[in-house]
Amino acid sequence: MDVLPEDLQRYLDFHTDGESSLLATIDRDTHLNVMLPRMLSGHFQGRCLSMLSKLIAPKTILEIGTYTGYSALCLAEGLARDGKLISIDVNEELEPRVMKHWKQSNLHTQMELKIGDATTIIPGLDVVSFDLVFIDADKKNYALYYDLVIDRVPSGGIILADNVLWSGKVYDETAQDKDTIAMRLFNDKITQDHRVEKIILPIRDGVFMIRKK
Repeated sequence: MDVLPEDLQRYLDFHTDGESSLLATIDRDTHLNVMLPRMLSGHFQGRCLSMLSKLIAPKTILEIGTYTGYSALCLAEGLARDGKLISIDVNEELEPRVMKHWKQSNLHTQMELKIGDATTIIPGLDVVSFDLVFIDADKKNYALYYDLVIDRVPSGGIILADNVLWSGKVYDETAQDKDTIAMRLFNDKITQDHRVEKIILPIRDGVFMIRKK
């Protein structure tokens, strides 16, 4: 998934703050016991998510796609003192593992996990607006998730979308699988949306950083 050369990534990792012992535990547990561990944000991307969240100091965060809870904890590091993070995931089998990890953090009282289909959960959320949104779920619905949240993001709010380079497939014209096509369409959609400022960051598998005007 990494688009950067391994030697460059090792250099970046070395010169980046380390992850907490809890995050390291989640990383190890995920790689040992959970399918598709490459879906984990991991050290470098996790520190990027934490830094961005701290710069924004959001009162409300929405994460679409929890997996084993690593990225949510990174994002929560920047929450305002009375802030709240809501994370949505469709995989109910991972809920006990996520909650076990989250409860070891002093941020867990500000974090809520919702299990189910995000396309039906998001419209029913009673939170008026989200200062920070992280989209990292099924690729076919990225555009729909974006449409569901954009009007609930205030001016100056940030949407982050993960995996937008899709292992380099988005710029490989020979790649025509459904997920690649979905990511190309999503990237084009964001590029053409004049309500936002946008930039793709070459972090891990590509992160689209989108700022509401």
